[in-house]
This record gives sequence, C-alpha cells and structure tokens, in this order.
Amino acid sequence: MEKRELEKLESVELEEVRQSRDLPSPATAQQPRNRAKFSAATIIPVWIALSSGVIIYNNYIYNTLNFKFPVFLVTWHLTFAAIGTRVLQRTTHLLDGAKDVPVSKDMFLRSILPIGLLFSGSLILSNTAYLYLSVAYIQMLKAFTPVAILLITWATRISEPSRKLLIIVLMISSGVAVTSKGERFFSWIGFFIQAGGVGFEATRLVLIQTLLHGLKMDPLVSLHLYAPVCALINLCVIPFTEGLEPLRIVWESIIGSYSHAMSAVSGEAASNATVAIVGASGDLLAAIGEEAAPRITPFFLLTNALLAFLLNIAAVFLVGAGSGLVLTLAGVLKDVLLVAGSVVIWGGSVGILQALGYSIALCGLVMFKVSGGK
Repeated sequence: MEKRELEKLESVELEEVRQSRDLPSPATAQQPRNRAKFSAATIIPVWIALSSGVIIYNNYIYNTLNFKFPVFLVTWHLTFAAIGTRVLQRTTHLLDGAKDVPVSKDMFLRSILPIGLLFSGSLILSNTAYLYLSVAYIQMLKAFTPVAILLITWATRISEPSRKLLIIVLMISSGVAVTSKGERFFSWIGFFIQAGGVGFEATRLVLIQTLLHGLKMDPLVSLHLYAPVCALINLCVIPFTEGLEPLRIVWESIIGSYSHAMSAVSGEAASNATVAIVGASGDLLAAIGEEAAPRITPFFLLTNALLAFLLNIAAVFLVGAGSGLVLTLAGVLKDVLLVAGSVVIWGGSVGILQALGYSIALCGLVMFKVSGGK
C-alpha cells in the first residue's frame, strides 16, 4: 500500500515541475495527520483552477499591469509562503509532518541550501520568461522537463537508458522542436531563459531524489522549509537585477492608495483628481511613445500571493486523491485548458504545427509518467 502511495506522490511531484508555480516538490511525501480528505472529482478541478489562475495572474501582472519585476514578485510569494506556513503550523494540523523532518546544520548545508539555490534559479528564470514568450508557448516548453531529468540522471550514472525511455525522449524532444518551429512570436532570449529554468528545475528534482532519499515531506512541509531560504537567496539577487525600482513603485502605490482613500473620505477626490491631471500633463506628453508605467497596487500583490499559497494547500489535498494515471491525465487537461485559456484571454493563436508538436510531446509525457520513468 505504501509503495502505491509513493508512486502517486511521485506523479504529483512531476506534474508540479511543469507549472509556473511557487511550490517546491519533495521526492517523497506523506499525508498530513488529521487531514480532511476530498474526492478526486472535488480537489482536481480546484487544483486545476488554482494552478492555471496563478500562471494567468502572474502574466497579467507582468504584461498587462506592466510590473516587469519577476525576481521581486517571486521573492514576495516566497515571503508570504514562509509566513503563511508558520501561521498554519501554529493553528492547524497541516504541518504536523514538519516535526518528523530534523534539520541539522549538516543537512542544511549539504541538502537544503543547494536545493534552495536551484529552486530560486528555477523560479526566477521561469518567471522572467513571461516577459518574452507567450503563456501557451511556455507551457509547451515545460513538457521538456522529463527529458532534462533523464539526461541528467544518465549523465551522472544515477540510472541507465532503456529503449522505452529513448523513444520517450525522442517523442518529447521532436514535439517541442515542432512546437518551437510553429511559434509565431519566437524569442531566442525567452527560449534560452525558459530552457535555463527547466535545467535548474530538473537538476533540483534529481538532487531531491539523491540527497533527500527516504525523507518523507508533503508539499506544504517542503514549502515550509524552502520558502525562507529561497526568499533570502532572492533578496541577495534583487540588487544586481532589479535594484530598488520595484520597492519604489510598490511604496508609491501604497502611498497613492492611502491618499486616494483619505481624499474620498474628505470629499476632495474630484478636486484632487483635477489637480493631478493638470500637474501630470507634462509627464504624459513626455511619456508619449514610451512604455506605460506599472500599475501595481497592494490589492494585486496580496491576492496574487494568496492565490499561489492556496495552490500549495490544494497540492497537499491532491496527494492520494486519485491514481497516478488519473493525476497525470488531470495535469495534461490542465495544460491544455491553460494553453486554450491564454489564447482566448490575450488573443494569441496556436497553429496546426504547434498543436501537432504539443500533442506529440504530451503523448511522450504521459508515457513517461505511466512508466514511472523506467
């Protein structure tokens, strides 16, 4: 029974690799004590909605609100998750499994820190890719993750190639290649950034399997351990990538929201708006032909981080909700719906060549998961 449960959990982990989400997935997992259970018909639609919602919301912030600071946004997500998991630890039984994970200094330096570095790199690169590529194309590129995992394990002699796995690698690789050929708005910069994110994520998963082998953690316990580490790592990266600009924009947004609320209470909103328009006319004229200013607000930041955190919680209840095949098919359905939804929302298009390539890659992906990577 335990073996079957671990196979389900490994399927969930591999599915989590392919989403632009802020979840570190452990190598193995256990169900939290005293946890309510939901049927697959209940939790899978919730998980699909939350997973797709996080990706669409992130892209909306980057490209519609024009807040092009992925490192800052990822750091905010991780900080929110670090606080949120500690609140849950003190108020619920969802994180009781954290008591069974002893974290010594040696374990931190040899396992937690290197895996955290890879996870930060994966999150930063995969989120940065949204500045250059469409949501649909990024999802298609993520289908290459199992191939990267296999190539790493073969190169490091962790596992040996087989005829079945070579066929799977060929199917996924050719599918992704055909998909890239059919992409109308292809960007080499975005492609290499996303490829780097896939490489970091694949290496992270291989390290989890080797360094944390036999250590049982559910996704929420894993997030509890990695979120603060990754947040601190990202804080060290921000000064060299985005500087203080995102903090300045967020601070001005907070002050502006407060001033607007106070003006509305005092009945001066109309007059202040007139003054603001007149005073800003010179800036507007100077900004003609330039990129629109970011329109981020505290509401968007809070709801975005909350949505990502709820996805982590849903992943805990997803564990054990169905068989490995059911969860695999649910992941494929999620990706297809996300690709279709992004096309509808942002008015893009998926050509016949792309659809064919993605179908081939998905078939290879399903074969990989059903075979258990063997």
